[in-house]
This record gives sequence, C-alpha cells and structure tokens, in this order.
Amino acid sequence: MNSAVLAYSGGTDSVFLAAVAGEALKDRLLAVTADSPTYPPEELRFARSMAARLGLKHLVIKTREVENGKFFSNPPDRCYYCKRALFAALRGIADKRGTSCVIDASSLSDKKDYRPGSRAKKEFGVRSPLQEAGFDKEDIRKESRRMGLPTWNKPAMACLASRVPYGTPLEPGLLKRINRAEQALAGMGLPGARLRHYGSLCRIETDTSYFKTILKKRERVVSILKRAGYRHITLDLQGYRQGSMNLDI
Repeated sequence: MNSAVLAYSGGTDSVFLAAVAGEALKDRLLAVTADSPTYPPEELRFARSMAARLGLKHLVIKTREVENGKFFSNPPDRCYYCKRALFAALRGIADKRGTSCVIDASSLSDKKDYRPGSRAKKEFGVRSPLQEAGFDKEDIRKESRRMGLPTWNKPAMACLASRVPYGTPLEPGLLKRINRAEQALAGMGLPGARLRHYGSLCRIETDTSYFKTILKKRERVVSILKRAGYRHITLDLQGYRQGSMNLDI
C-alpha cells in the first residue's frame, strides 16, 4: 500500500495495526477515529493519547449513525448501518487526500462472530491487513506485547450498542447510562465488564476470574447499578462471551 486511511478506535487490534502501518507508511498513514454516542468518551481520550505516543497523524470525526432510523431502531443488522456511515466518511477522506486504501483492524477472530458490518466493508472496498496476513486475536496480543504496546492485554472493547437487545431503540441517554455504570464497575476492579441491558434488569458479563471480586463487593455493585436505574441485577454465570447478544437472533 502506498498510503492508507485507518479506522482507528484505540483498541488492541487497531493500535497494533496503527503501530506497524505507521512504521511502514510514515506520514502516508492517517488514523481516523469516529466520535459518536456509541463510543465511550474514555476510549476517545485513550485513542488520542496512543496516537500521540505512536507519532500518528490522527483525525477525529463525528458520525451520526444514531440519527439514522434504521440504526436507531436497533435491528439485527444495525452494525451494517454504523459501519456504512463510518466507511463512507473514510472513503471520502481518502478520495480527497488521494489516498489509495481504506483499512480496518479486523482479524481472523472476527470471522467467528456475527459481523453484518463486513457487508459495508465490501461496498466501500475496505481492506483488513491483519486478516490478509493471517493474524488472530492471540497473535495480535502476542506481537503487541513483544513490541511493548500497553494495549497487549487491554480488555476487549465493543460499541455501547452491543449492550442493548436487538429491537430496543438506541437512545443516547441509555448508552450514556450504561457507559457510566460500566466505568464505575471498572473503577472497583472489574475491567472489561459488560452491562447487558433488559429494561429494569441488567446482566453483568465479566471474566469468571472476577466473580470473587463481585461477590466480595456485592453491596457496592448493587448500589451502583440501582443508581443506574436497574431493579433486578444479575451475574451471568457463563462469564464474558463476545457477541453473546447475537444468541437471540
């Protein structure tokens, strides 16, 4: 690739790809982060700091997928509408700059989950170098650690919409409430915990190694989530599972 515009979220995969693409392309790489209600503000701050650390050219844009009724209604293919808005914006940026490629950090591991957004990738000719090179999540974490990237063991991050069952409207206020609750859980020693929303009930998904922490701090967890508006608070005994909300499709 002579040049590239990278969809950059600040997660483990995109930081790794940004690091190696930046080394290969220098200032011919532009990392672009989409700021929207589905993207936690803490992640945006982290993405900015990592871009500066890596010496990347970094651009933050606003995307308004929640204003699209097809996304807002939260259908099973909502990811398609989000990715379509993102890749349309990145393709426009690439065309204006005369950049040859738009790339994202999808890996082989992503092919194991339900990914309707991959249709948008095809529509806009987006390439996934990590998939092309045969990298899965384990490879990315291993190489990130070897390179000294602090994201090598960063908990998996997915957009806030993934906490809400399909068919439940994606109100920006709801997404903020879920994010605040998750940040509070992280602050008490539960990094990467997911708060799955079901009206007045919530389901906590976290690595099973944190179950003892939850039980030890049970009263505090309950207090935090009641303040977030939940009357019924549950712990998923199966632990964190990527894409667990897709089981209801």
